[in-house]
Amino acid sequence: MIVHIFGATSSPSCANFVLQQCARDNVGKFKTEAITTVLRNFYVDDCLRSVECEEEALTLAKDLTALCATGGFKLNKWVSNSRALILSIPEEDRAKEVKDLDFEQDFLPVERALGVQWCLETDSFRFKIQLPEKTLTRRRILSVVSSIYDPLGMVAPVILPARQILQQLCRLKPGWDDNIPENLEQTWSNWLRDLGLLSDYKVKRCLKPHGFAHPVSSQLHHFADASENGYGTVSYLRMMNQHHQVHCAFLMGKARVVPLKPVTIPRMELTAATVASCTDGSHDARRD
Repeated sequence: MIVHIFGATSSPSCANFVLQQCARDNVGKFKTEAITTVLRNFYVDDCLRSVECEEEALTLAKDLTALCATGGFKLNKWVSNSRALILSIPEEDRAKEVKDLDFEQDFLPVERALGVQWCLETDSFRFKIQLPEKTLTRRRILSVVSSIYDPLGMVAPVILPARQILQQLCRLKPGWDDNIPENLEQTWSNWLRDLGLLSDYKVKRCLKPHGFAHPVSSQLHHFADASENGYGTVSYLRMMNQHHQVHCAFLMGKARVVPLKPVTIPRMELTAATVASCTDGSHDARRD
């Protein structure tokens, strides 16, 4: 065999290794930014990178294309919230959604970035909600709740009531395709009615607002609380610049139902505090 197949268990590891080896072989030949991007900002064959300004993005795109080309990798399906960057990319290498755009008049589309809906025009994360059919079974409810992809917990408080319904069904133990009790049916219908409002909800991708300059102080603020029905945490980044202007940005939220086995409120509050203290660096992709 002279090639690696794609689809084997080892395929993602092989793909990552050869791409990173390409970067390591070219240390000193290309700028550090390009080398670091290949080593830290690729997820299999998808690259996501945020930089400070358009000029830096244009330079990085050029260097990244040249670097990857040395290993036989051609970068395509380019998309950005910067019109200048998209225009600098050959049309055949752009994502199909932006190939035929009139950049003088048309709005930039909504793209998917590792499963998250990214509105290029407003540079914000959004949610595309498709209301399901009205079949009210335990299986269908689980399917709807699982279909809302929210790795940062931006809508964690919205999803929690639906998970509480599933927990109550777990206690009652109905069949997966049986109709749910009438009291839960009304609760589910109300939740489902409000779910469509998420289509208008958005969260800014960039943690630092435009024109804020470099922060001189950055703090992580974690909040946690619990009740007899659930517990949750939320984390914010508080920044202050040299002009003493303060900006707070949402980082991550988590909301969970309480265990089926009764637990005291103080213990649940300690659990919530533990979850808050374990918040990691998942916000790095939104840093710049």
